[in-house]
Amino acid sequence: MSTATTKKSTPALARVDPAVLYISVTLAALFVAWGVFFTGHIAAVAESTLNRIIDSFGWLFVLTSSGFVLLAVVLAFSRFGSIRLGKDAERPEFSTASWVAMMFSAGMGIGLMFYGASEPIMHMSSPPPGSAEAGSADAARLALEYSYFHWAIHPWAMYAVAGLALAYFGFRKSGNSLISSAFRPLLGGLVDGPLGKSIDILAIFATLFGSAVSLGLGALQVNRGLTELWGVPGSTALAVSIIAVLTVLFVISALSGVHRGIQWLSNGNMILAAVLLLFVFVVGPTVFILESQTEALGGYLASLPKMSFTTGAFGGGEWLSGWTIFYWAWWISWTPFVGTFIARISRGRTIREFIVGVIVAPSLVSVVWFAILGGTALNQQMHGADLASAVAQGEEAGLFATLQHLPWFSVTSVLVIVLVGLFFVSGADAASVVLGMLSCRGSTSPGRPVVILWGALTGLVAAVLLMAGGLQAVKQVAIIAAFPFLFVMIGLCASLVKALRAEPTGTPEPAREQARAAGADDRAMGAPEPEPETETEPEPEPESEPEPEPKQGPGVVPTEALADSQPAS
Repeated sequence: MSTATTKKSTPALARVDPAVLYISVTLAALFVAWGVFFTGHIAAVAESTLNRIIDSFGWLFVLTSSGFVLLAVVLAFSRFGSIRLGKDAERPEFSTASWVAMMFSAGMGIGLMFYGASEPIMHMSSPPPGSAEAGSADAARLALEYSYFHWAIHPWAMYAVAGLALAYFGFRKSGNSLISSAFRPLLGGLVDGPLGKSIDILAIFATLFGSAVSLGLGALQVNRGLTELWGVPGSTALAVSIIAVLTVLFVISALSGVHRGIQWLSNGNMILAAVLLLFVFVVGPTVFILESQTEALGGYLASLPKMSFTTGAFGGGEWLSGWTIFYWAWWISWTPFVGTFIARISRGRTIREFIVGVIVAPSLVSVVWFAILGGTALNQQMHGADLASAVAQGEEAGLFATLQHLPWFSVTSVLVIVLVGLFFVSGADAASVVLGMLSCRGSTSPGRPVVILWGALTGLVAAVLLMAGGLQAVKQVAIIAAFPFLFVMIGLCASLVKALRAEPTGTPEPAREQARAAGADDRAMGAPEPEPETETEPEPEPESEPEPEPKQGPGVVPTEALADSQPAS
């Protein structure tokens, strides 16, 4: 069945889940109205709510984030690692390079541009209490270690667990792309009722506000770039205008589908990002970058267990909540979006290949990113440049302040603005498609009106948060939106483990493939087909036959249609 046939037989409006879409859109619209008409009130409520969450449940963010890492490692190297996300004969849809590029662009592209130079400088100026003297060489080393901690293994383990659950239930169990469908082993038929719809609504809100954080960061950095290059005065009004323009662009990209807009933009992002990193590496303090990366990476890996379970109970809680807990909440708010998107592009990979690819490859990119941009910024700060003062005026200034001390500032600044814009578009268009999928019964081809609607609402929420209190308000709402979804993530892990334990313990896949290949060779030489064996002993358990192709239902699109998934008109 072709994509066109699927669209004709299943109109866009017929795929919409009215309860999920209308409730989600209504609540999002009310939030926007609240922010527009009661700007001061929304900021006060967000601050008080955040304080309650951090004081009472900060430890839970710390504990669960490390739990996700441990679960991912266990699944990758257990007997479940050879299970394929799809039928046994399926193979990956995208090349490994495109797969990693799309993951990285969707997962944290804008954030790395925003914090790549500024976070190490801020950690050096204000390290964790009791760890090192502010501004010292030890503080500089710790700055890189904590940057790796916040951007490498832990966030990608969260994405890996969420994406694995969705890919497993969606492709191997012939389900759909809804978060709620992954709860069937735990909830049974309840996932088709109000409880399942509530899970999907929570996923929509986590995605909506998590994406809005990144859009806000991107707008602030583009704003700063215009100021540095052409003296355009920075203002909230300009940032909102930037969001409006880029929102139109990412909606257009989202409507072109995964294979066209999102894949092309992601590949382009990675090429331009590599050019920027290579330039800074060559003209910057090359030897210092290599030395600091080696030392900081070793320190990060050695201190990982201690860093992973620090809750601030014996001091340093304020620093922890402003950095580590904010990051864990931000990544959790992105798990339904990035998890759904990674699942969508990972059909045909094994669980081991999926987890190793999702965690290791982007983590290495994050380490190299901070080593080059963050290492260069730290070196400049240690040799007399006052980057700390620039970052204190606005975190978005860190990268531009670093590039000012290198050749060709005008050229590299334009490149940064273009990169931020592309990361903005590639991340947000993927988010709008995922929001459409979640509100259209998990369909991989949500209707164009739905995608446009969610794209507009995402831009509006980002604009409202900037007007309500700038970057601080953006961070606060990200944690608040992520808190209820944290419990969804815990349930998702339990459901995945329960389903995997029910998998048959038959012949490992490599042996099955060799047997199939040998059988094909025998048949080619004229050997008769072997007679099917009858089961005479209860052990070993016979290999189960591949499941028959499911009938098409809401949200289930045939494999051929996935080759060109794009919003339906």
